[in-house]
Amino acid sequence: MKALLIIAQDGYQDRELEGTATGLSDAGFEIILSSKEEGFCKGKLGGTQRSSIAMRDVQVQDYDRIAFIGGPGAGAYASDPDALKIANDAYRADMPLGAICIAPTILAKAHVLDGKRATVWDSGGEQAGILEQYGAMYTGESVTVDGKIVTGNGPDAAEEFGKTLAAL
Repeated sequence: MKALLIIAQDGYQDRELEGTATGLSDAGFEIILSSKEEGFCKGKLGGTQRSSIAMRDVQVQDYDRIAFIGGPGAGAYASDPDALKIANDAYRADMPLGAICIAPTILAKAHVLDGKRATVWDSGGEQAGILEQYGAMYTGESVTVDGKIVTGNGPDAAEEFGKTLAAL
């Protein structure tokens, strides 16, 4: 079983990546990292990772789970055509799909949260407002599941988010 975790090239949230990966790998998933480009990625907290596949080259049918990891760099993916295509393709394939921190705004702008319950990192109402603007019902929970979509609100929820995504 393979899980694709999509991280920002610069500014992914290290703790969210680690916790999500732990939750998934403990359940037997092989973790593959993707970013805008293949290669070096820098975490918000100073970590480094290597993306093995550029988002434009992702074929969703090659994976069993897909999740977008948050952090300040993830915000750009909410308007990135490759990220939006991956979210849409995974949703249409009825595949378990997740996003944590600010990354649920990517799912919202991909129009896959319309009519769904979801959570997001929300420091002042902006991100929750984006979810609601695109038809989601903001829950404020640490982890929210609606069908095959899992959303998490930040680093403290990362391992639970990964375990929940693995269990779908």
